[in-house]
Amino acid sequence: MQNGLMVLHGNRLETLTELVADWLQREPLPPLETETFLVQSNGMAQWLKLQLADALGISAGFQFQMPARFLWSAYRTLLGETQVPRTSPFDKSRLLWRLYRLLPALLNNEHFGPLRHFLADDVDGRKRHQLAERLADLFDAYQMYRADWLADWESGNDRLRKAQDRDTFDDFPASQLWQAHLWRALLADMDDSKQGLSRSAIHRDFMAALTQQQEQGTPPPGLPRRLIIFGISALPQQALEALAALSQHCQILMLVQNPCQHYWADIVEDKQLLRRQLDNRKRHLTALPENRVNPLLAAWGKQGRDFIGLLYDHDDPDSYRNAFQNQIDLFENREPHTLLQQLHQDILELEPLPAPDQRPPLEVDNSLQFRIGHSAQREVEILQDELLDRFSNDPTLQPRDVIVMVPDIEAYAPHIDAVFGQLERDDPRYLPYTLSDRSAGAASPLAQAVESLLHLPQWRFTATDILDLLDVPAVRERFGIDEGDLPQLARWIDQARIRWGLNSPQRKTLDVPGFEQNSWAFGLKRMLAGYLLGDGPAWMGIEPLDEVAGLSAELAGRLSRLLDTLEQHWQQSRTDASARQWQQRFTQLLDDLFAPVDEADQTLDAGLRDALNDWLAACAEADFDSPLPLTVARRPLLDALNAESLSQRFMAGRINVCTLMPMRAIPFRHVCLLGMKDGDYPRQQQPMDFDLMRQWGNYRPGDRSRRDDDRYLFLEALLSARDSLYISWTGRNVRDNSERPPSVLVAQLRDHINQRWRTDLGEPVDALTVSHPLQPFSARYFFHSDQDAVPDTSLHTYANEWRALHDGQAHKVSNDQPLPPLENDEPITCAALGRFLKQPVAHFFEQRLKARLKQQRQVLDDSEPFSFDGLQRFQLQDQLLSEALRAGPEHAGDAMTHTLDRLAGSGDLPLAPFDEGSRDSLLMPLSQPLEQYFALLAECGTPQPQQEIRLNAGPLQIEDWLTDLRGSAANAQRLVLHTGKLKERFDKLTRDWTLHLAACAAGHPLTTHIQGQDGRITLPHLNRSDAQHCLDQLGHAWQQALCEPLPVACATAFAWLKGEEKERGESEARKVFESGFMHTGEQEKEPAIARAWADFDTLLAVRHGDQSAFAYWTEQLYAPLYQHAQWREPGDDA
Repeated sequence: MQNGLMVLHGNRLETLTELVADWLQREPLPPLETETFLVQSNGMAQWLKLQLADALGISAGFQFQMPARFLWSAYRTLLGETQVPRTSPFDKSRLLWRLYRLLPALLNNEHFGPLRHFLADDVDGRKRHQLAERLADLFDAYQMYRADWLADWESGNDRLRKAQDRDTFDDFPASQLWQAHLWRALLADMDDSKQGLSRSAIHRDFMAALTQQQEQGTPPPGLPRRLIIFGISALPQQALEALAALSQHCQILMLVQNPCQHYWADIVEDKQLLRRQLDNRKRHLTALPENRVNPLLAAWGKQGRDFIGLLYDHDDPDSYRNAFQNQIDLFENREPHTLLQQLHQDILELEPLPAPDQRPPLEVDNSLQFRIGHSAQREVEILQDELLDRFSNDPTLQPRDVIVMVPDIEAYAPHIDAVFGQLERDDPRYLPYTLSDRSAGAASPLAQAVESLLHLPQWRFTATDILDLLDVPAVRERFGIDEGDLPQLARWIDQARIRWGLNSPQRKTLDVPGFEQNSWAFGLKRMLAGYLLGDGPAWMGIEPLDEVAGLSAELAGRLSRLLDTLEQHWQQSRTDASARQWQQRFTQLLDDLFAPVDEADQTLDAGLRDALNDWLAACAEADFDSPLPLTVARRPLLDALNAESLSQRFMAGRINVCTLMPMRAIPFRHVCLLGMKDGDYPRQQQPMDFDLMRQWGNYRPGDRSRRDDDRYLFLEALLSARDSLYISWTGRNVRDNSERPPSVLVAQLRDHINQRWRTDLGEPVDALTVSHPLQPFSARYFFHSDQDAVPDTSLHTYANEWRALHDGQAHKVSNDQPLPPLENDEPITCAALGRFLKQPVAHFFEQRLKARLKQQRQVLDDSEPFSFDGLQRFQLQDQLLSEALRAGPEHAGDAMTHTLDRLAGSGDLPLAPFDEGSRDSLLMPLSQPLEQYFALLAECGTPQPQQEIRLNAGPLQIEDWLTDLRGSAANAQRLVLHTGKLKERFDKLTRDWTLHLAACAAGHPLTTHIQGQDGRITLPHLNRSDAQHCLDQLGHAWQQALCEPLPVACATAFAWLKGEEKERGESEARKVFESGFMHTGEQEKEPAIARAWADFDTLLAVRHGDQSAFAYWTEQLYAPLYQHAQWREPGDDA
């Protein structure tokens, strides 16, 4: 087998794959010997495996590695595993902690003034860790890209070799001299046996050993017989040197995807050429420079250009040309039939832009498309429609033929799941997809919980925090809590008035007063007291929560165990500790709080434990054993959570969604690029101001560069698209529809298209661009406008659920045909009739349709009470009045004081010093109404026994009891005490009114007094026939309301009646019905009304005979109460 480096260029990976398969068949290795491939990503490895399996019938005996890992193993193999460790002490992870230990000791040295200034205000070590991390990354890069600098610094020569000439030097910037001193300090800190273990030093020894063995003619043992390097876009010069040296002892077949078949290692972008001419000008330039190269290749191909240029330094094509029958340049020239293929051909031929008068006309096809949306969500929705269109038009297209690439997978993953994941598998529009390169903990509840717990000292321990923690299956499994128990726990937490904070000491650490009320300790004590005492009196100031009782109380014990565990780890996390102690603490945290329940959780848990062990090994390697705060110690775990997952799925037969890196250069029939807006791509990376490789003109071919990498990734995406390239970006502001620019790379491509082709109208790129509406249900997807019914061919959607809306076929709710009458022989109570009178529209939905539109949402409050909202004030005052009435006039004050003490002990009242004001605000409005109520009570006489009522109300039967009657049977009085205000609030009287009517219709001459905070409403007795007539009207309305929603609303009707007195009924009613500034209308308060009646005009438009139905039902239902009620202000004569 011929040794040597054999470099074959081609513009299509499929062609290079065929050559590899042919070469493996022609030149097979001995049996049981493994074929070694070097690839640039796991995605490329998976793609190549599948291609070789198709070509060879089997893909076995192949080993795929990344170049850096292979070269390090080659170093160890050649130099000896005892001499070269598995992980170098100069590895970035090891350097970080050595630098972290060394930096404080070096700051007093005069050379490290800039570092001393940066770390001057470092309180918790985070800035030191950040600096050590940046410096470790920098020195790691120097070992790979600037080994000659490090060698000079090691020998005491503080200088920078020039890139153009290695024998000339630039002066070392005085402000950066500390880097050379820091490198020497790192070396001095290591044992003599470790000083020669930097990557640059090992590479130097490796090259010397290979040269020596070459001179001796002895092949190095342990190295592969053949190495195939496939589809790698770029390699550092150091790696190329090592591979070239290895090629003297083994066969290295390097297959390079080269976008251009001509020599292009010296082409430059127009602006670079202009800069060169400007630098050498005598006076002003009279014309722009002529640059006869392809603009796209010149602008985006710098990384590939440098790599191919470096290859030329090591390539000797004459030495292996015959082995391939002189076919070492495998470029395919195909006749272009589409715009995309023409762009490929232009790049392949290094074709410059044509002169303006020679531009061919643009023939629009689907091979190149630009789409503009208003948001990332809309981009994904538009993409789904485009893909569905392609699948419907091409039966041969498979999901694996489509790749979707985005700049940031974490930003787009929720939108991808929301759009592609909303369809069921049996839906014909369902498209299988997979997110290929998310971080390990991006979508894992366990990972999010771990990340949250790594910030325990800053936790407020709110009720929501704990319930969110219990949403994690691994936490529930550890503490034996079922998912079905969570609603019960949420109720107990709310009833125990738990808001935030473990206890008083924990609250003090957050610089707030150390109080225990509304904390977890407070709430758990109440639960325990409730279990022991039931509904008994307070014990040692603790109000029992009697809801916690019986066998279900075990659930509270499990909750208490969770809180005890959290408190224990909170205490530990607040104290500094060594790396080993932190490793034990974090391991104990994982053991105590989590029991992984599925394979994904178990994999993540194992990964976190491995990360802790690696961190401990790194600290031991760096001789670092100083105490660390949590802010620094948690970094290894956070980095592990954010690291790319190793269990990624590539080429799984689905639509791949990933960033541009893992699937770079791999051919797909359809390539879709999303998120290509300005600022997002190329990705922004702020360079370190002390990175000498990026300063002082020190660039060398092969240097790493995020900017150049992203540009070449974009070029590779363009070239890897076989049938079509689809590009979209957020080109419109979602708020004001203003334009947003695309990525500079997309802008360059669009400018290139405009200068490559011509059109009769507008710019060529406009014919390839579609700007989509803000919403997926826009009428533009179906028609141009309401006037013409011509479909817009540039827009289409497969969201058929919206089509009926615009075709006029959508089902419309109609109240013209009421439901048939409902027969019901069950008697009703006056309270039920009162509820109907207050909410007649909701009556139809709840009683007939069994649909409760007003949902009660349980939202836990995470803040302790400081004041009351309207509902809370009403509920608390209602409790106070109930206790006062139960105690009687002589003990009412003491009863309310005792009730306030109980409420304070339950956590319902604000803390001191707000409690006194809150007590007064609750009691003061009640004193006068209570006084008047008890005075009236004394006037009304002795209590009467309760009376049963049985009568008919039209088609209804009423059965109820009259209670709280006083006085004689001939002049019965009923007293009601309302918590709130009553003036002009007739809607609060409906229940008392129906009971009053029933009593009068049953022959009881009843007078009802309803006392409120601002006065009293009296309902005088009615004669029996009038009361019965009113009840009959209510009964018939009840039955009608079961057939259709009545066009009436309670508060609106009373506003109408009041306004009619001044002939302003409609305007007053409209004010109450509709919402306005600082006012919520009755329609918005009641979902049933909003569901039945779109607006007030729709409500008024309904007719009953020759009059408005609203006016009719207002007169029938509410006019009797409005006319009969008598209002008395405080102080008025009875």
